[in-house]
Amino acid sequence: MGKLIHLATTSLDGYIEDASGSFDWSAPDEEVHAFINDRVRSASVFLQGRLMYEVMAVWETDPSLAESSPITRDFAQIWQGLDKIVYSTTLDRVITTRTSLERRFDPERVQSLKAEAAGDIGVGGSTLAAAVWRAGLVDEYQLFLVPWLVGGGKPALPPDVRLPLELLDQRRFESGVVYLRYGMKAAEGGSQ
Repeated sequence: MGKLIHLATTSLDGYIEDASGSFDWSAPDEEVHAFINDRVRSASVFLQGRLMYEVMAVWETDPSLAESSPITRDFAQIWQGLDKIVYSTTLDRVITTRTSLERRFDPERVQSLKAEAAGDIGVGGSTLAAAVWRAGLVDEYQLFLVPWLVGGGKPALPPDVRLPLELLDQRRFESGVVYLRYGMKAAEGGSQ
């Protein structure tokens, strides 16, 4: 059974993009990118919303992106090897391989996917991730905290979810980025 892992890169004040929709401040350096590659490598499936899909599709549609360094080439190979599910009511079709399109988020289908997955399942994009959190399907939250204050924008986490988390791992990078890995904290009496 795979774990469902929400991966997010966020500003210090908790946003994945600023008020203008920009996230250029979150671009990883080589050290952080190599670490991200190793996190994504454990996944066999990645769930994403339309906007995240449109951002990530370049790893297949723009070969020059992968050629900028051995680390980006590695990420492109990892990404292209993943099965991807895009959740969108507005996307006409997918333009990348190993990608399927779902019109609605079905928590029961994702639970079945977790049970059948050969590896972990990644989820990215704030709207879809919020639905996954609300459905209680997240096993881990892997956060890359970027030393930027952006003052507003799209929050990394849904505002209406309240859950106790347990710190499982942490790492500080030379750039000041901090990686935090959280799991669901067991409730009193041993159950979640």
